[in-house]
Amino acid sequence: MANNRKGAIIFIFVTILLDAIGLGIIIPVIPEMIQTIGGLALDDAAVIGGFLGSTYALMQFVFSPILGNLSDRYGRRPILLISVLGLGIDHLFTAFAPSIFWLFIARMVSGICGASFSTASAYMADISTPETKAQNFGMIGVAFGLGFIIGPVIGGLLGGYGYTIPFIAAAILSFLNVLYGYFVLPESLSVENRRPFDWRKANPIGSLKLIKEHPIIWGTVLSLFLLYLSGKANEVTWTFITKEKFGWDEATIGYSLGFIGISIAIVQGLLIKRSVETLGQKKTVIIGLICYAFGFFLFALAPTGLLMFVFIFPFTLGGIATPTIQGLVSNGVAANRQGELQGALTSMISITSIIGPYIMTQLFSHFANKETGVYFPGAPFLLASLLCLSSLVIMVYSFKKSPELIQQDA
Repeated sequence: MANNRKGAIIFIFVTILLDAIGLGIIIPVIPEMIQTIGGLALDDAAVIGGFLGSTYALMQFVFSPILGNLSDRYGRRPILLISVLGLGIDHLFTAFAPSIFWLFIARMVSGICGASFSTASAYMADISTPETKAQNFGMIGVAFGLGFIIGPVIGGLLGGYGYTIPFIAAAILSFLNVLYGYFVLPESLSVENRRPFDWRKANPIGSLKLIKEHPIIWGTVLSLFLLYLSGKANEVTWTFITKEKFGWDEATIGYSLGFIGISIAIVQGLLIKRSVETLGQKKTVIIGLICYAFGFFLFALAPTGLLMFVFIFPFTLGGIATPTIQGLVSNGVAANRQGELQGALTSMISITSIIGPYIMTQLFSHFANKETGVYFPGAPFLLASLLCLSSLVIMVYSFKKSPELIQQDA
């Protein structure tokens, strides 16, 4: 039993890692892929990229609770394996998509299969004891973070051989993961613990009602929403902006994204605990949000590619803010409703992933077009800086209105 549990934990870790690598691999080549398939200029390709990102997020928003409920009915193992297999097939389909229309179909399928993260989390909960649950859930975060560090770097290197190669590589990783899971992954949900599928529980909207019931966390949740929305400037337009302003190739884009990932991992892994212990939660949040706002502002105005790498340092120091705010939100809700809270926050993050790509790519498309009269490709970064400043104002107001949020610092 112990060996089976260890093997299952390893499989979930590898599943999340390979899925995240598969997503990260394709980031550096998305601009070239859209331009090639659609015959579009870079600014127009950015708009399509935004819609593709929103399509993916919308599918995850809708299907995450559905796949989670299906796994309660049929077990975790079949849902996980089918989802990973679907991702592999979808990566191959994307690599050889003949038109923009079929790219959208591919992103819809990818979003549906990628919603299996909720099933992976449920599997981890099934096999964890109360003492090891936090540790095991932490492994999911580590795997996801490592994947987005490794993926863009590999994608940037492989992209030099053509934009289809990273997608083929991602497909191979998915297929290998299916084979690995088929032979080593046991079912975690016993038959007697399964329940009928209920559409009323497979609802991404209902969980958001929890936030309305807890006025003390309204401000922190809104601040977190704006923070995640600002992050879409990096996630969606970094490749387009650096390609437009500095002429970066896929390899350089991959290195830069990997560098950001490593820097954030160092900050969140080493500095958060020390910052909270030394400065307290309030100052940690305020300093972190200032660093984020300042970093985005520097990105917007960076005159050279070298300075973009330099400005990554002050930007990633902002990484001390997000987990601290999440902790404040969690402290405002009873222990027996933490699962419901995390579901609500996941739905909220999905909303930013739906609207964020559209906002950021539209802004880039407008200001990257020299015929509009104002050429400023870094506009999405400037908007992100303003969003972080708004988040800062809201948090300062929340601290004054609800001092019990930071009672631990007293």
